[in-house]
Amino acid sequence: MDATYILLGLGGLAGGFISGLTGFGTGLAAMPFWLLAAAPPVAAQLAAAAAVIGQIQTIRVIWPAVRWRNLGHFVIAGLIGVPIGTLLLPMVPADVFKLGVGIFLVGFCAFMLLARQTWLLTKRRFFGDVAIGFGGGVLGGLSGLPGPLPIAWASLHDWPRDEKRALFQVFNFAVLSAMLAASAVAGLMTSAVFIGMAIVVPGVLLGNHIGVIVYRRLDARRFDRIVLAILLLSGLGLIISNI
Repeated sequence: MDATYILLGLGGLAGGFISGLTGFGTGLAAMPFWLLAAAPPVAAQLAAAAAVIGQIQTIRVIWPAVRWRNLGHFVIAGLIGVPIGTLLLPMVPADVFKLGVGIFLVGFCAFMLLARQTWLLTKRRFFGDVAIGFGGGVLGGLSGLPGPLPIAWASLHDWPRDEKRALFQVFNFAVLSAMLAASAVAGLMTSAVFIGMAIVVPGVLLGNHIGVIVYRRLDARRFDRIVLAILLLSGLGLIISNI
């Protein structure tokens, strides 16, 4: 079997598994595989489409926890940022993109590990929320990875767990759906993307199912460590491959 198909399938399985575990992170886990098998624009479209499929499966579970008063400005700012990221996507060289994603993954995981043990913000900061939402939108349009910024921001607040999960899922779903629409308008939804989706989707669905099963057997401490370890190793792999 062609190595490209194997990498696409493994990426879908890894992304689905992480999404099943956490409710987010499809692209974060899958991109290290997909960037080795496809051009950055194709990998970004696959990450967005796979994440949207995963969100559709679970968004009903967290819908009662959605509070638009708190989430609306995140989503609106993110949607504004999406077309900017989409315009930048064809301009980014493949090597630079891979290295950037790797550094981002390592930095994100290190931040999450440290932030959970330091301090929490007790007050909402509207302009901070808007800036994070906009940045997540730009990153979503550029790479199909809108989640890390809102996730890191939420980790610094003492918001209820259900509210955080609602932010992750609603924001990712809205931004990535917009990213796919913007990509279609920009002509980035090529035949390579649809062929890749045919390979990726089964892996995403299977991985998501396995992730949910494992999640139910993990305590909070092991859950956090496994997720961050997987993402950290993925980021390190991308950095090493570009040195």
